[in-house]
Amino acid sequence: MPVYQEFLYPLGRGVTALVVMATEHEYGAHLKQLGIKPLITGVGPVQAAIELTHALVQLIDTQPSCRPDVIINLGSAGSATLEQGAVYRVARSHYRDMDASAIGFARGQTPFSPHPATIEAAPIMPDFPCASCSSGANVVSYHGITGADLADMEYSALNEVAMRFGIALIGFKGISDGEKPLIGELVQWTELLPVIDRNLAVAIASLQTRIAQGEINKDDLTKMPSHWRPEHATLGRRTSRSTRAHRSSGNR
Repeated sequence: MPVYQEFLYPLGRGVTALVVMATEHEYGAHLKQLGIKPLITGVGPVQAAIELTHALVQLIDTQPSCRPDVIINLGSAGSATLEQGAVYRVARSHYRDMDASAIGFARGQTPFSPHPATIEAAPIMPDFPCASCSSGANVVSYHGITGADLADMEYSALNEVAMRFGIALIGFKGISDGEKPLIGELVQWTELLPVIDRNLAVAIASLQTRIAQGEINKDDLTKMPSHWRPEHATLGRRTSRSTRAHRSSGNR
């Protein structure tokens, strides 16, 4: 089992981040130079949700000090309109796979969920380029159908988990493809990953500088989406207590 404490990253004084990425392909030399060791979840919303949930449960169950203050999702995304290779902060997101409109729910709305179809992230670094994000379990070839500036495969699932634990999620996505139609070649995705790695590292370094200079503080980084309420955090502290109680009863 991984030692999940190794994935905790000191973002700034008194601020600890859990950095999450989908694949090793996106984790390059520039991020390594910053000392970032990301939790690699695998590709797609199911894998992302499973791996992040397991990591958070293990971290929080270890000791309260291992609970990250913020989760940062770094990675690539596709877009037909944004600059290829550039990095954008995720400002709002929706889950494009969810469509229960046949029984009266708006497309993108998870039935009976307390969260809206489009989730607005708390603003940080207001002068940093931002974009809307559509997440789903497919590589998008035609971006006109997503209803967002960029498309990825994990962010919305990670955000669902983060809200369940009451931990803020910040997303930075580099545009790897989408300018031209995809024709089934992996290089169409991997070609710009070194550029994205460099630009993601620049974004994180800029965030750290602003924290060090006092422009951004811990309260700014840990703000939840505006609609979020404490009762939405159904995992985390309760999970930790119940797990310890289970272990102390002799059920190991």
